[in-house]
Amino acid sequence: MLVSSWLPLWLSIAVDASFLPLLSATAANEIIASRNWRNLAMPVPVAVLAAANLLMHLEIAGAAVPPGLGWRLGLATIMILISVVGVRIIPVFTRNWLVNRRSGPLPATPSLLDRIPLGLLHAGLIGWAFAPHFPPFGILLILAAIANCPRLLGWQGLRTFAEPLLAILHLGYLWLIGGSGLLGASMLTDIIPLSAAIHAMTAGAIGTMVLAVMTRVSLGHTGRSLHADSATSLMYVAITGAAIARISAAFATASYMPLLELSVALWIAAFGIFLIHYGPFLASARVK
Repeated sequence: MLVSSWLPLWLSIAVDASFLPLLSATAANEIIASRNWRNLAMPVPVAVLAAANLLMHLEIAGAAVPPGLGWRLGLATIMILISVVGVRIIPVFTRNWLVNRRSGPLPATPSLLDRIPLGLLHAGLIGWAFAPHFPPFGILLILAAIANCPRLLGWQGLRTFAEPLLAILHLGYLWLIGGSGLLGASMLTDIIPLSAAIHAMTAGAIGTMVLAVMTRVSLGHTGRSLHADSATSLMYVAITGAAIARISAAFATASYMPLLELSVALWIAAFGIFLIHYGPFLASARVK
């Protein structure tokens, strides 16, 4: 993509559009080889992302595709992935941490009823991707956001502030819920700009969850203690500030550029800290 402007358009599309199908096939091969059947469904959303990516290319190339379907489908798929993975890891990590501290109560045990909020969220996101101006899907997204709040509270996130490495996961999921609620509201009223909802899900949920998972995995897989040091905590503060500033810019037209510049600076700082602080961990041998 760095040299795409020098290449024929069809070649740029072919090269970029091939990445996600190859990633999906590689992931499926690894899952089958390890007989990790629980994760067999994970290549499916990656394949959907591939389709969304291709739709964006085709729209830019002038093909007759629904305007904006590609980016909406891609964003909805990523939100669904975050929700599914979050449900699997956040309450488990929280439970383990609280058990080690011998502190109760523990996160609520999952039940069939827990699938209802997730189902509402997924239905609302997929509906918005294909029909972004259909108000009933906006109502569904608001209901999904409301229904997921008690579930998140049941994971005992308010008791994890002593460990930012864990608390940030809860915050990332909160961004997902808030972004979904804002998205639903933006479909029903002009008071809530669409851009605010989009940035709550991207700068907020995606940015936060990417750093939350990368830091945890980096520490665990390099043999280090699962604890957020001061640099990691500063990184979390920066990414949170970046999201807040970017969403605020969508509402504050008079101070749009200063808020946008602040968001950019904090975003670069957050990922810059990760590169500087965690890069040596990942480039060196595992701690025994």
